[in-house]
Amino acid sequence: MPADAPLPYSHPQDQPHRGGGGPRSVERALELLDLVADAGRAVGAKALARSLGCSLSTVYHLAGPLLARGHLVRTAEGYAPGPRVPALHRAHLRHHGLGAPTGELLGRLRRATGAEAYHTAYRDGLITVVDTTAPVTDTAHPFTPGPEARAHATAHGKALLAALPRARRRRYLAEHGMARFTERTITGAERFEAEMAAVRGQGYAVSVGEADLAYTCLAVAVPDRGDGIVHALSVSLPTADFARRQGAVRAALARAVPDFPALPES
Repeated sequence: MPADAPLPYSHPQDQPHRGGGGPRSVERALELLDLVADAGRAVGAKALARSLGCSLSTVYHLAGPLLARGHLVRTAEGYAPGPRVPALHRAHLRHHGLGAPTGELLGRLRRATGAEAYHTAYRDGLITVVDTTAPVTDTAHPFTPGPEARAHATAHGKALLAALPRARRRRYLAEHGMARFTERTITGAERFEAEMAAVRGQGYAVSVGEADLAYTCLAVAVPDRGDGIVHALSVSLPTADFARRQGAVRAALARAVPDFPALPES
């Protein structure tokens, strides 16, 4: 993609949140940062202006503080994520008692299954893909770090939602909806509750082509760590390989759960 080509919003919800929770300039700056982060290469100012629906001068105005604080850098091709971004990610992991051990665990899970592995979490009404073994440059991959807008259609979302009290789960689904992504997506409340009962009964969740027909994922929730956050480990693989590999993947996930990092002692 040329540096000044228009940028589609890469998150599943397609458009940025437009709520009135803060100054418009702050929201626009965060939209700009998301666009740069989600692009596969440096992004030119003209492409950002078109995607944001603003003038070039507005892009320069929004990018200025982000450049000064290291959230962005300017290259010959355009804007790219700056050195402050990985530091923020490390801080996020540190605040949740995660970090290197979790990354190492995902790496082991990836080697054991031959498939990409993920750590996801539910906190304060949001489900987020925290980390993954998938390369950040693999824009075709269905699950990338950040907010998960398709939780009801993914194994990790199902595992996390099944671990919640019914009232909290229903509130989550009412707020985020149950959009249909493929013909296999569960969109009815009754059927989804039956799926939740099955997940709790068998101890793992499966999504066979519900978020993306090409991919199937399996997930297990991590026992409560006492931090108010529900965590899950998951693996995705091509749907065509699922029947042949599901037993080995389930076994690898079961072995990985006891190795999930405990909370650091305060």
